[in-house]
Amino acid sequence: MPNEISPYLYYEDGGAAMDWLIRVFGFEEDMRMTNDKGRIDHGQLKLGDSIVMLGEPGPHYQSPNKRGGATAGVHVYVDDVDAHYEHAKAEGATIHMEPTDQEYGDRRYDAEDLEGHNWFFAKRLS
Repeated sequence: MPNEISPYLYYEDGGAAMDWLIRVFGFEEDMRMTNDKGRIDHGQLKLGDSIVMLGEPGPHYQSPNKRGGATAGVHVYVDDVDAHYEHAKAEGATIHMEPTDQEYGDRRYDAEDLEGHNWFFAKRLS
């Protein structure tokens, strides 16, 4: 099995987050485990061969929005960054940077999800 890195993000409302990430950023649902209250214990979303995991950590957690700013960012390569940007923008994502060619060889845009996590979507130019 090859080495893989899969971020695990915490959301106060995991179900809403999964639905939003599917609709706005184009993820596909891979797994949704709920508890007896209907809350997300563990969720997995796929984009191509990559997986993002998420869950609801309980009352000790604060989303980036509640903490007053971003706590981390997730960098994702996509096939068509401009089309991805247009879709996310049309679906109401908060855009922090429009698609821009970077000096390190990527074309990238930056967006924020519904609870304040930063997402960086890019395509390698070379």
